[in-house]
Amino acid sequence: REFYMHPLLSSEGGTLFSTAGAYLFSPDGGLLAIFLSSLIAATLFPLPSEVVLFGYVQLHPEHTAIAITIATVGNTLGGMSTYAMGRWIPQHSVQRLTPRALAWLYRWGASATTLAFLPLIGDALCLAAGWLRLNAWSVLWWMSAGRLARYLSVAGAGLLS
Repeated sequence: REFYMHPLLSSEGGTLFSTAGAYLFSPDGGLLAIFLSSLIAATLFPLPSEVVLFGYVQLHPEHTAIAITIATVGNTLGGMSTYAMGRWIPQHSVQRLTPRALAWLYRWGASATTLAFLPLIGDALCLAAGWLRLNAWSVLWWMSAGRLARYLSVAGAGLLS
């Protein structure tokens, strides 16, 4: 059965599964690599997802919008998984949380998670936001806004270089 393929996913047309799968796993695709690197980078494993996005945008500037979207979604999902882990920490277990991250969150609330992409304190902000039981939708909004801004700047640098 034939399905409509978005032009970004298919240069030749075809079925949804064969064309999209071939595209994502091809050397030219790279979108799966962007998603996985941005997802893993938002967990406790340090991985430079910006490098992957930067390189992809230089190779495929016509796919910049979808690459930024995929990187933002992957990185936000990773951050929200750390937020979920924070919700599982018992309320009396403060010693696992960074005092600096807690102070930021007490002062700024969910909007502090805009800076959750930062190295060193980003994971602590997500974890502390979960531990403090901040509203998940607010955290999702602010966290994705910060990550989108970062990836927009990385992609912009990739396009300009």
